[in-house]
Parts: sequence; C-alpha cells; structure tokens
Amino acid sequence: MDLGISGKRAVVCAASKGLGRGCAMALAEAGVNLVINARGAEALEETAQAIRDAHGVEVTAVAADITTEEGRAKVLEAAGEADILVNNAGGPPPGMWQDWDREDFIKALDGNMLAPIAMIQALVPAMMDRGWGRVVNITSQSVKAPIPVLGLSNAARAGLTGFVAGTSRQVAGSGVTINNLLPGIHATDRAVSLDKGVADQQGITPEEAKAQRCKSIPAGRYGTAEEFGAACAFLCSGHAGFIVGQNLLLDGGGVNSTL
Repeated sequence: MDLGISGKRAVVCAASKGLGRGCAMALAEAGVNLVINARGAEALEETAQAIRDAHGVEVTAVAADITTEEGRAKVLEAAGEADILVNNAGGPPPGMWQDWDREDFIKALDGNMLAPIAMIQALVPAMMDRGWGRVVNITSQSVKAPIPVLGLSNAARAGLTGFVAGTSRQVAGSGVTINNLLPGIHATDRAVSLDKGVADQQGITPEEAKAQRCKSIPAGRYGTAEEFGAACAFLCSGHAGFIVGQNLLLDGGGVNSTL
C-alpha cells in the first residue's frame, strides 16, 4: 500500500533502538525523510546509516536527551517544518508505591508526559497552518490496564493520554491527527531488562521468565519492532486522517477488554 507520505519530514524520538527504531524504519520505507533522536550518539548514527542504506532517504541524527529543554531545542532546530512527530521516551523504573517520592514523580512526568506535550506544542501549530500533520505518541498498555509495579509510568502516561484526548479534537479540523500507540511486551532491550528482573526475583533463568510471560499473551509471543513500526507508519499516513484521539493497543491480546 502506498501510504501517501513520500517526501514528508518526520521527527522520531528515542529512535536508535527498539520501537522507536522500528517506527523510523517503517516511515523511511514509505519515503519519509527523518530527524531521529536518542541520547547515545554512536547507536544513533549506526541506526541513521542503516536507514540511509536500506531506504535512501535523508536522515539527520541528533544526539540529545529529549526529556530536557536543551535536548528538545537541539531536535527542534534540526526538525524544521516537520510534518510528522513520533513521541517516544524510555519508561521510568519499576518499583512499589511506597518507594517513590516527589522527585521520582517529577522525573517520570518530565519524561513521559511533559516532554511529548512540549514537542506537540512546538510542532503542531505549523502543521495546522499547512493543513496537514500527524502525531503519534508511544505510550503503554498500562494506560488501558495499569501495571502495579510501573506506577510511575501509569501516572505519567495516563496524564499524556488525557491531554491528547482533548487536544486531538481541537486540531483535527486543521488536518492534524494525534493518536497514541499502546505497546505490550515487544522483543526489545526493555523486555530483556524486565525478564531479567522477573528471573532474579523468582530464581529462574531469563529464558524461563520470557516463556512464562509468553503464556500470558494470547498471541503466544512477544511483538516485533517491525510490526509496531508498520502500525505507526499507517497512523502517520494519508489514509489515517479520520483516526483522531485514539489509543491503539499492540499487545497480542494481552489486555482482556471489550473496548
């Protein structure tokens, strides 16, 4: 399918690995020129070159921490008149509700709520002026079904979801859509880290922890960055202009709900 976005310009945050890289690759396959961001310069440039080699699009790599004002300024300087924004940032660490103090919550909010809102506020007005734009926020399945040990993430991502619910309906009439992708477990570094935590806690191997988690997923496996990226690219496409303020689960059926 021709997604109708060849020649567009996209900003993809946290794109050197995992789901962000999957989104960047899928957009590049559709002919989109990219500004990609991550904190680690070496891994980011490796990803940028891999995308150039695979798809021949223009890729600008900006090594910066998107959760800081300084980092966002660097990315926005390179972004120019971006047509597409994919917000993404690593999630806060797991823990128990009594472990966290105010600073832990502020850090989580900065990374997973306030940073993406700041990027939306910076880029969407020009999209509205041009009459076309796409924003996709990578959040979490925990927005639909909170995960007890991820209370910091639950709180921050739910806040972003509420902001998007209202804002998306205010900008849709100008040709700009804002939606959220809610990943369940995918085969990324984050999954490796979570499996190791479970393994250490239960005295089993990481492989056993992964097999145990797969049994709880109706699809029977972890998702891939490639299929996640394909879903992102569709939401960014010319065919998705009537999808507004939605939260799309990509979790292999893990969240058991009707809606």
